[in-house]
Amino acid sequence: MSMTPKQIREHIFAIIINKVEEQDENKRLEALNEFMAVTGTSGNASEKVASLIPPIMHDLYEKWIIMFIDRLLETVDAKNIELLCDGCENNNAALILAYIMFLESERMEKQIDKDLTEHGLTASGNEDLGDVAANYIRAQMTKIAQQASDDKIKGHC
Repeated sequence: MSMTPKQIREHIFAIIINKVEEQDENKRLEALNEFMAVTGTSGNASEKVASLIPPIMHDLYEKWIIMFIDRLLETVDAKNIELLCDGCENNNAALILAYIMFLESERMEKQIDKDLTEHGLTASGNEDLGDVAANYIRAQMTKIAQQASDDKIKGHC
């Protein structure tokens, strides 16, 4: 059965958004505090970032996932993408890894910084806070990539 472009988009979006947002609040705060400890961030920066990340992250994740899907559909034949949309754990992991690689591109590094600036994290004296938020996002994406890689190794179709 052939998938429509809309079905492909919805499938990829659901796979990625579920993965990046699967942490509950306690896990998110724990990960944020661990990140702050590792980076040596002091003071109440972790609380400030923690208060900012929930409201901005969903919107930004949605934006970045849509950008990824748009780029994927521009560069890869839809029939090939459809093969990755069968719900298989390996293929879900491959989609997540492709998304992470997309985020790590130079273009997206600039986009992430731009989006954080637009959300006020790097404007008017909050440059350090914006850097902490950007580095936290990157650290979480690295963790998600590792989990996806592990899932791909264990997964079966």
